[in-house]
Amino acid sequence: MDPRRRIPRTDDLLRSAAVDQARGRLSEQSIRSHIAEAQEAARRGDLAPEDVEKHLATLLIDAPVSSLTPVLNATGVVVHTNIGRAPLSAAATQALIDAAGYVDVEMDLVTGLRSRERGAGAVAALRAACSAAEDALVVNNGAAALLLATTALAAGGELIISRGELIEIGAGFRLPELIETADVRLREVGATNRTHPEDYTRAVGERTRAILKVHPSNFRIEGFTAEAGVAQLREIADEHGLALIVDLGSGLLAHDPALPTEPDVAAQLEAGADVVIASGDKLLGGPQAGILLGRADIIARLRTHPLARAVRIDKLRLAALEATLRGGEVPVVEALHADPADLRRRAEALAERLHGHVECRVVPHDGRVGGGGAPGVPLSGWAVELPESLAAPLRTGDPVVLPRVHQGACLIDLRCVPPAADDTVVDAIRRAVEE
Repeated sequence: MDPRRRIPRTDDLLRSAAVDQARGRLSEQSIRSHIAEAQEAARRGDLAPEDVEKHLATLLIDAPVSSLTPVLNATGVVVHTNIGRAPLSAAATQALIDAAGYVDVEMDLVTGLRSRERGAGAVAALRAACSAAEDALVVNNGAAALLLATTALAAGGELIISRGELIEIGAGFRLPELIETADVRLREVGATNRTHPEDYTRAVGERTRAILKVHPSNFRIEGFTAEAGVAQLREIADEHGLALIVDLGSGLLAHDPALPTEPDVAAQLEAGADVVIASGDKLLGGPQAGILLGRADIIARLRTHPLARAVRIDKLRLAALEATLRGGEVPVVEALHADPADLRRRAEALAERLHGHVECRVVPHDGRVGGGGAPGVPLSGWAVELPESLAAPLRTGDPVVLPRVHQGACLIDLRCVPPAADDTVVDAIRRAVEE
């Protein structure tokens, strides 16, 4: 008799003890998918029909409910876009859990009526962290913030921007194309490397509504260069009654001595920007969010624009953002300010524990901010150099350790690895060597 006839029926497997235990943790659709997987393995001959139920039990016990895989970031890049940018602080993580159920995101608990104070806690925390801002608004990401600002302040007219700031960021995303999806015409001025204040002045016409200045994000133009500062643009904007929008992106609210050339939100507002745009999941170290800080009347105009509803942020990220600002240690800030001597000590300890297992050595290694923040600025540190062949098994192991592959070597930089996870990294490397 064909052995495939002995493969358990789906309805019989649905009544098994393993399935009963899995219900509640896994959806019915997921359970049926795992049943089909076990049955198909038996049909291929990879599994004896009598072992299907046992194999199914194993599948259900180990079945993840998310396809996202946790990663230990050993690249030395602090805000690494490919692995989710900023890791959340303990306070922000707890805030996510607390906000996962019912919360008073749009309710006044005193009156029992609907409240119009959605996100008030996050806004208050932003204003406290950046006193130069009269008000703030939070939307779902940086691109949404830019789209809202340009639409509300320049729709139906022209927006002046320097040619050197018509940038493309990750995954082929181009800011000019985003802006032009609204009813806004871009007026390009200056040259790629040099744009002067008079270039903006000459470009002002009857349809001009605003000036946009964009931080170049993840590249630098050096050499024979010139640009108009925010204070200079403020004078031009005042003379012609224009709005001045500054898109920083990086999320640095105040000056940081570790990043001396990175512009911050407070400085741009003090120089005269009407509204400054930043991301929540970069140097701020919080969840993905588009943050707009600026003049109270401008923020009120943005808040009441119909597009604001379409780009509204959810309760989970509002809670995490507020907790990032009000809570304790933020992993991104800790990684940016990591002591090179401490990084060297940890790297040497790791290399010592690998002695006899694999050829390795401790080498100087500069980390990077990443995420379009402080391009080209080195973060002094150290790394453990391993054979390049270990990179692939480390990336595909359990847990995943993501190293940097550079000049034929696999580098383990502990800047973004919590010290408590050093033992885990050692064990992962040893397993990779054995494999």
